[in-house]
Amino acid sequence: MKLRVEVEAALAQEVDKLRSQLSRLGVIDVGKGRRGRRGSPMKGRKIAPKYRSKENPRLTWAGRGATPLWMREEMKKRKLKKKAFLIK
Repeated sequence: MKLRVEVEAALAQEVDKLRSQLSRLGVIDVGKGRRGRRGSPMKGRKIAPKYRSKENPRLTWAGRGATPLWMREEMKKRKLKKKAFLIK
């Protein structure tokens, strides 16, 4: 039993050394058992714009997230629908 306790202590020291080395290399949360869903593979990637402003063609929107302010304002001014801004 004494030998087992000594071996466990030695292994725990080695684990601590390896974790500190990995943290210095930039690996974060090593061995914490983080499991679960991964993020979407599309997250952070640029996609082609679907909508373009009628007043300022440089303003575009991909159709993700909240409707941009420029689009809402133009829709109110001209009484247009989203379909009117589609890029063909």
